[in-house]
Amino acid sequence: MSPWYALLVAAVGAERLAELAVSRRNARWSLARGGVVTGRGHYPLMVALHAGLLAGCLLEVRLARRRFRPALGWPMLGLTVAAQALRWWCVRTLGPRWNTQVIVVPGMPLVTAGPYRVMRHPNYLAVAVEGAALPLVHGAWLTAAAFTLLNAPLLAVRIRCENAALAWAAGGAGAAARPTGEPGGHGPR
Repeated sequence: MSPWYALLVAAVGAERLAELAVSRRNARWSLARGGVVTGRGHYPLMVALHAGLLAGCLLEVRLARRRFRPALGWPMLGLTVAAQALRWWCVRTLGPRWNTQVIVVPGMPLVTAGPYRVMRHPNYLAVAVEGAALPLVHGAWLTAAAFTLLNAPLLAVRIRCENAALAWAAGGAGAAARPTGEPGGHGPR
């Protein structure tokens, strides 16, 4: 395995730790304003899947002796960097409302700035792209496929949970009851 690939995976791991620090701070902000946490059931699965992605990248490359192939590796590195940029654009746009869990503050309007002008859940696009691209930087196609296949149904649950929580927080139609949601993930929008 190329030492630089191990450093790349470690850097993504460090980025995840930075996300958690931001998330904890933002959770305190939201909860202090009456925020409601929903979707706790799927959150541990999301954490495990993301940790598994990082471990899988390193293990598959080492155990299966995957080689770096420039024709695939460089474009996938570009997509990995682009996914990180999109994720942090989402974090910056949502400010203290961004979280790795689904936490909504009742009465707050939806954010429609930044990448949210274009799509409803851009952070999940970043997750999907990174989950496929990061392993493929060094040819770990089994890890890329496993993450993608496991992430798709988990994201479907997450998005459904988040949409219900956002509708409830905004007082939307059919949202009279407090959301119970499904397990948590990447916060409001």
